[in-house]
Amino acid sequence: MMIIAAISGGVLTWTFLEYVIHRWMGHDRRFRRTPFGVEHIRHHVEGNYFAPTWKKLIVAAVVCGILIPPAVALVGVAAGIAYVAGLISFYGMYEWLHRREHTHPGFGAYGRFVRRHHFHHHFADGRTNHGVTTPIWDLVFGTYETPTIIKVPPKLCMAWLRDSATGGIRPEYAGTYQLRA
Repeated sequence: MMIIAAISGGVLTWTFLEYVIHRWMGHDRRFRRTPFGVEHIRHHVEGNYFAPTWKKLIVAAVVCGILIPPAVALVGVAAGIAYVAGLISFYGMYEWLHRREHTHPGFGAYGRFVRRHHFHHHFADGRTNHGVTTPIWDLVFGTYETPTIIKVPPKLCMAWLRDSATGGIRPEYAGTYQLRA
């Protein structure tokens, strides 16, 4: 039971870090010149740009190296490692989900919901909806906004969203997405 609680604690910690890192390091002008800030702004400007995987793996390894010793000291070897494993594993899930939101059509209710939540952030109001895997912390900190029709700039329109025959939005997404004029 302690291992499951530790893994769950790591997952919950990642969702909080995801929000904090995205909101402040990605969108606060004071942090825009940090390595994360630079990569994040490029992602917003180019849409399909993602920092290279090798950079993310280095960050994950450093975080593990920093977190494992105090986690083990606080709760023991098994639970400490389980906590860090939960955090890092959900970070990996976040990276996968975030890329898929931009590159593939959503599947299932959750996939469609988090995509709209995230794209509202990208295309409607960058001050809201900072969570990529969950809106929990947006709700807690008052930055959640319910997505309406998302108006996508033509130069940032994702391939899965564009109808190759017309150049517009594919018919199955026309009720939730529009090209910005």
